[in-house]
Amino acid sequence: MSLVVFSDVSLHLGGRPIVENLSLRIGEKDRIGLVGPNGSGKTTLLRLIAREQTPDGGGVHRAKTMRLGYLPQDVHVEGGKPLLAFILESIPGRASLDEDLATAEADLEALSASGDHSDEAQEQMLEAAGRIADLHERIAHFDGEYSEHHAKRIMAGLGFKDSDHVRDMSEFSGGWKMRAVLSSLLFQQPDLLLLDEPTNHLDMPSVAWFSGFLKKYERAFVLISHDREFLNEQITSVVSYEPEGVRSYPGDYNSYKRQRDEERVLLENRARNLEREREHLEKFVDRFRSKATKAAQVQSRVKKLEKMETVELQGEHVSMSFRFPPTERSGKVALEVKDLGKSYGGLQVLKGVNQHVKRGERVALLGVNGAGKTTLLRMLAGELEATTGSFEFGHNSKVGYYAQHHAETLRRDATVYEEVKYCAKDASHQQIRSVLGAMLFGEREVDKRIGVLSGGERARVALAQLMINPGNVLLMDEPTNHLDLVSSERLAEALDTFDGTLLFVSHNRGFIRSLATTIWIVEGGNVLKYPGSFDEYMASCLQRDQAPVAVSGAAPVAEKKAPGNSTPSKAPVQAMPATNGRRAPEPVKPVAPAPEPDKGRRREDANDRKRRAAALRPLEKRAQELEKRVAELEQKLEAVNAELSTPEVYADAKRRDTLLGSVTRAQAELDVAMETWSEVQENLERERAKLEAG
Repeated sequence: MSLVVFSDVSLHLGGRPIVENLSLRIGEKDRIGLVGPNGSGKTTLLRLIAREQTPDGGGVHRAKTMRLGYLPQDVHVEGGKPLLAFILESIPGRASLDEDLATAEADLEALSASGDHSDEAQEQMLEAAGRIADLHERIAHFDGEYSEHHAKRIMAGLGFKDSDHVRDMSEFSGGWKMRAVLSSLLFQQPDLLLLDEPTNHLDMPSVAWFSGFLKKYERAFVLISHDREFLNEQITSVVSYEPEGVRSYPGDYNSYKRQRDEERVLLENRARNLEREREHLEKFVDRFRSKATKAAQVQSRVKKLEKMETVELQGEHVSMSFRFPPTERSGKVALEVKDLGKSYGGLQVLKGVNQHVKRGERVALLGVNGAGKTTLLRMLAGELEATTGSFEFGHNSKVGYYAQHHAETLRRDATVYEEVKYCAKDASHQQIRSVLGAMLFGEREVDKRIGVLSGGERARVALAQLMINPGNVLLMDEPTNHLDLVSSERLAEALDTFDGTLLFVSHNRGFIRSLATTIWIVEGGNVLKYPGSFDEYMASCLQRDQAPVAVSGAAPVAEKKAPGNSTPSKAPVQAMPATNGRRAPEPVKPVAPAPEPDKGRRREDANDRKRRAAALRPLEKRAQELEKRVAELEQKLEAVNAELSTPEVYADAKRRDTLLGSVTRAQAELDVAMETWSEVQENLERERAKLEAG
């Protein structure tokens, strides 16, 4: 069954075609990813489905009984209702059932109070009682389908606390209002969900929960997201805005990209073949045109030339393309934070933060919204004053800062060029135009006023301001918000070549995974280095009842190689034992104190052993996992090297290159794992020594 059918739909906005003669069907269980550059018309397509936009031609037909849920990027919610009531009452029909029940009960009460005992009155009372029973049954079924418990589970998954349930909607910020609307849509379980960048205001734990929820969602949805990984997890087909028009492809986003590449190759080959055939026919015609004996053959080839098809090659969207310039070398320690704290009145956001960042590190700050990630970056950038403690950037450090709110604070009456020049007065005209060109602002766009730009365009202006003079220490708060998927990936690629130090906040998992060498968890006012990989952190986020918190004194996160060196695999980096010239790690042996004869002392010793075991267990478990991973990688290296030693492999270039790539990746992982194992062992011994001393 089709939920939505587009029939030859056309729409123009500002004289620009958004869709032309579009025909599209959305079925009952379709999971569609809607992709295309900023400004191509993705949001407009959702608005057409939601009937918030009317097409210029054609029709958008919706199934009569279909229930639709739409989450736009900007939500507007009035106050006056507590959060829980807002969610529960979002179900269409529930309020009318309550009203009908109240009316039926009032009718029955009036009939009872009338004192009329006639047969007609008795019959009316029976009818009223039957109607009340039927309404109670319908309400019970309704409440079973849409239970308060289910609503609370969704709210908890998206980060709301129990104490939020009674708070008025007007008390929540814009990001939390978006979560409330998303909660209500998931609670309603509509037949078709329209989701426009739903992860933009979610923290990492909420993204993890939402991803799991959506995977199990059995109804249809259309999803816009700049997170490739999130799209790949959720969708089974792609609708894309291409230069030649709106196209549909089966499969996830990666499959769509492969199909586009295959199409391009096939079209290019077809075009070359046709061009060769055309040249051959034209040569024959030119050579024998004047020969009467060849007139029939010439005429035949002329007709064939006239009928030959033409192949239109795929157009390519223009995308951001830039690199960060080489930076001056800073000191070995790029940043030192000592006892840093921030309070707002009686609310303490951060307390006693002690951390340091080495030159070249890329630190991802993770944690729930409101934990203090942005606050920390703003203090480091000088936008906020610390309440306690201090921080110091290393020798020769120059700080650049990009934040979400910068795009909103641009001067609305200034042009794009003027706004970038304002932040880089020493930059030449050519430098400014070059950076703006890399950010897709051409001859006409540079003279546009900031006030008429879209959110994505303003974000690119703010990035251009940073690019003019980035410094060698970058602080970035949600840099991919308002960027399309391709632009987000281009930014990640550019940052991967950045030779300075990076601290950033992001909810984009692909962005974090491609860049982060170190993870800091911001939670409960503390900032701690996470002892595991990003994938391990994400797995912990799925258990909302166990907050993802770093273990004090645990080993630091496994680090990727610095730019220019071999990059480890993006799979979760665990660690492993050793061979190939390394000393194999010793097995982890828990320490048990000797028993005492005294009964009370024995009880005390038993409690002490439990306390020690609890403190050491996470590190012991991590060390054992690393040892196992080392063994696995070494076996893999041995097997691949054995295969590479056979001459037959080198006859197959593709197989040879695959094996060589495997060796490089496995060796890099092994190096990182051994280094991580050593750090874990050192931390384990240090913790044991502390416990013995205590």
